[in-house]
Amino acid sequence: MRRWTTALVLVSIPVCAGGCYTPLFPENAPRSQFEQQDLMRFGNLPLEEEDDYGRLQPALRTRLRR
Repeated sequence: MRRWTTALVLVSIPVCAGGCYTPLFPENAPRSQFEQQDLMRFGNLPLEEEDDYGRLQPALRTRLRR
């Protein structure tokens, strides 16, 4: 009985780890129901922008201004 349990665990670990390979949502999928409308009205909005120190941060001001 113990041998079967060990074999089942050893077989299930790679199967479970392989299930996490693909992302849940693709990169080109819309993030919300309003994104398609915003894309048609304003074009591509930047998701990130550099601050004064060169670090990337979310482009909140640009996106909220629209």
